[in-house]
Amino acid sequence: MSASHRRYEILIPLSFNDGTPVPEGLAADTLLELRRRFGAVSAETQTILGQWEQAGEVYRDEHLRLFVDVPDSAENREFFLQFKERLTSRFQQLDIWLTIHPLDVL
Repeated sequence: MSASHRRYEILIPLSFNDGTPVPEGLAADTLLELRRRFGAVSAETQTILGQWEQAGEVYRDEHLRLFVDVPDSAENREFFLQFKERLTSRFQQLDIWLTIHPLDVL
């Protein structure tokens, strides 16, 4: 790998917006989809706790963090833009937090 790679990091919610727990199969399906597309995916096993505010209302979330290291290409960026939309629907969220980080791998 070289500096021409990016890490796409996604926070997957463990509950739907109404507080109902997300079935484990949805996260597993998401991991499988990424592994099939890119050959590898990683997930952290600890729960990521988050808080955010919108229109004066404070929300508390629990997430699973997934990440995928891929070549920095327009095709991969477009995939993740569309993937984010699918995840927003799949996990019944207002938004899915997806960040991109440049990589230098030795």
